[in-house]
Formats: sequence, structure tokens, C-alpha cells
Amino acid sequence: MTLSSQKILVVEDEENLGLTLGEYLKSKGYQSFLATNVLEARELFSKEAPAVVLMDIGLPDGSGLDLARDLRKERQDFLLLFLSALNDPDTKVEGLEIGAEDYITKPFALKELTLRLERSLKLKESVASETQDYHYGPLTISFSRFQVVDAQGTKIDLGQKECALLKLLHDRRGEVCSREEIIAKVWGEDKYPSNRTVDNYIVKLRRWCETDSHQNIEIQSVRGIGYKLITK
Repeated sequence: MTLSSQKILVVEDEENLGLTLGEYLKSKGYQSFLATNVLEARELFSKEAPAVVLMDIGLPDGSGLDLARDLRKERQDFLLLFLSALNDPDTKVEGLEIGAEDYITKPFALKELTLRLERSLKLKESVASETQDYHYGPLTISFSRFQVVDAQGTKIDLGQKECALLKLLHDRRGEVCSREEIIAKVWGEDKYPSNRTVDNYIVKLRRWCETDSHQNIEIQSVRGIGYKLITK
């Protein structure tokens, strides 16, 4: 499937904007579906299984943040981008911590949206192209499935950013990756992801590592700089 043939669910309560986005995305070759509220979004998400969700935050029957959390519980393998008039840094961080690939503030240019969407899709394709599974003691990393297996054999789905962060550390294992480098390579050049965002992603990956008491994989903190991944 080419990047531009994938299904995109637009969740936007301003119907005119939603229709404009839909027509624009279709002109670029994407398949687009519009939901104007939480109920419609849930139905279309289940029915169409979109590869991408463009999510407004202020919806008439609920919060786009809460909806995104619920959709993430159903599936981890879709790209999530927030489109919102809210420019509050804490809201942006909250969106990123849910597993959003991007947070685009309204108003935005359609070309900007396309560029950010294509960047996110290419990052996902790059991670998924790593078909080899890596085994470290009882732990397994499967980048192509966006999944790890813990020491008890439990499969844990990873969001794209979590998987991209793990891949960066794994590719550079034994070397220190600064927080700035992580933000640049995993989130792009935008400055809104903070050190706190990176740290919170590391917490989840460490929980997985620590299920193995023999520490076959360890993510070490390098004070004032960043992180490095050590394997046995």
C-alpha cells in the first residue's frame, strides 16, 4: 500500500473544515472519512480501520483527548495527529503522551498538514521496514509489528513514537543519545516535545526491560545528557 492510498479518519466538529480537509486529502490520493462527533468517530474507526486519525480536541459530545485514549486501547498501529485551536503547552504535551505523532495548531496551511502527515507516515514505514526480530534473554523486540514481548511472554503493543524511540536507542546501543537528538529524530524539528515527553516514553520502555531480572536490556540515564541502551 502506498503512503497516499491509506485511510484517514478526520474527526472535526466544524463540518465545513472537515469537508475541506476531506476533499483536499482525497485530491492527494488518500481515502478520507469525516466524523463530526465522538459517536460517529467510534463507529467509523471500528468500521474502516483507518491508518491515520486527524483528531480535533473540542468535540460537541466529549474530548478528543479522551477519545484518542480509548481508540489507542483498541489499536496501537494507527497514526494520531491532533488538529486543535488550543495552543496550551500542557495540552500539547498531554496529546503527545497519549501517543500522538504530531500536534498541529489551527489555523494551519493544508500544505503544512500534508508535509507533517507524510513525514509521520514515512517514519512509520521506516520503523516497520526492520523485519528482523531481536531476542535478548526472554525479551523480544519486533519493530515491524510495533511490539515487544516481556519476560513473562506478554506481548506489548507500542505506539509509533515509542517504537521509533526504541529503534533509535537500539540502533545506537552502547552510545549516548541526547534528549535533543531524540526529539529531532523521533518528533522532527518542532520544538514542542519537551524533555518531560521523552522521559515519560522512557518510563514505559524501562518497565518492559525491568520484567527481566537479569537485565538483558537496560536503558541507562546519562545525567544532563540523555539515554543509552545496553544489551547483553
